[in-house]
Amino acid sequence: MAKRPIFQEVSETTPRPPVAAGNLIDAAPKGARGAVRAWLVVLFVMVMAMIAVGGATRLTGSGLSITEWKPVTGTLPPSGQAAWDAEFAKYQQIPQFREENPAMDLAGFKRIYWWEWAHRLLGRAVGLVWALGFLFFWASGRMPPGWAPRLLTLGALGGLQGVVGWWMVSSGLAPGMTSVASYRLAVHLGLAFAILGLIAWYVLHLSRSEAALLRARRAGEPKLFSMTTGLMHLAFVQILIGALVAGIDAGRQYTGWPKMGGEWIPAAVWDPALGWRNLFENAATVQFTHRMVGYLLAIFAVVVWLRARRSPHPVTRGAFTVMIAAAAFQIVLGIVTVMHGAPLGEALAHQLGAVALFVLILRARHHARYPIETSVRGTIR
Repeated sequence: MAKRPIFQEVSETTPRPPVAAGNLIDAAPKGARGAVRAWLVVLFVMVMAMIAVGGATRLTGSGLSITEWKPVTGTLPPSGQAAWDAEFAKYQQIPQFREENPAMDLAGFKRIYWWEWAHRLLGRAVGLVWALGFLFFWASGRMPPGWAPRLLTLGALGGLQGVVGWWMVSSGLAPGMTSVASYRLAVHLGLAFAILGLIAWYVLHLSRSEAALLRARRAGEPKLFSMTTGLMHLAFVQILIGALVAGIDAGRQYTGWPKMGGEWIPAAVWDPALGWRNLFENAATVQFTHRMVGYLLAIFAVVVWLRARRSPHPVTRGAFTVMIAAAAFQIVLGIVTVMHGAPLGEALAHQLGAVALFVLILRARHHARYPIETSVRGTIR
């Protein structure tokens, strides 16, 4: 190749030497990131709806109205009087009917049946939407590189959730049981939040390119990320305890605040006859624990928010401000719910508030790890 003078002008038509594709982050095809993200948003909304319907199913005592697990044939509800009579007859054989609802007629049974049927139908719909989406993106070659294992994990967790759901329901069909076991309910709800959290994290990841995420990670704040991770774990524990409260209707047994039954620490907080089962079966213990962890969560959230205020990234600071506002609202909503004896509407709002807070903590955590930098010209993603 002939040498060129140092100050020689280069025209726009001068060919440039080819750059090896392997040297560029964005050189490889990235798949349909936007389409996969939209599909995950649909799944997120469906899972959130399923959590809400599941909460209503528990609060209305409807969870044991369907006494069999038929993943395929159970999709269709009873058709005709004979089918409804047969379904009602199965419900009449379990302890919940004999001990709590002996005067229930067919009309009353239908009211609780539809809640459980809708909950199971939503679960099947979530599985179908996941399967169709995964197969489409995988077969068409539009799956972003490295994302197949992550999205396959979502499907596996969804399948496991169906099994856990029946494991939970079956506990309420055993002799002497009039509702599902509270610890199994906690596992079921915890797995739902884990799935929802993964979906939310993936949506946040797919909202930016891999190159942008790599650049952003270099500007990440490890300390803030670590603190927010701890806050996320504590919020998850509080959600599990909330499931225990719902599982034994503990929220309807102590309706005072800040005291419980006129005492700071209720006398019934520990029953020696129950031993370790106090943590699951004693209403005073479960609700007291839920309150104490709630206070701890509030303090921790304020500490994390104060740390986030020192972040050099305005978008990150904004994300943590929204998070602390959601935490404050959730605390107030929890107090109002318990003081009114956990009626259906307020209890469902409190559960959806937990969803919102958990997702906003995840969002703030993502910004701590992958901050969106800004300049005088605006946001740099």
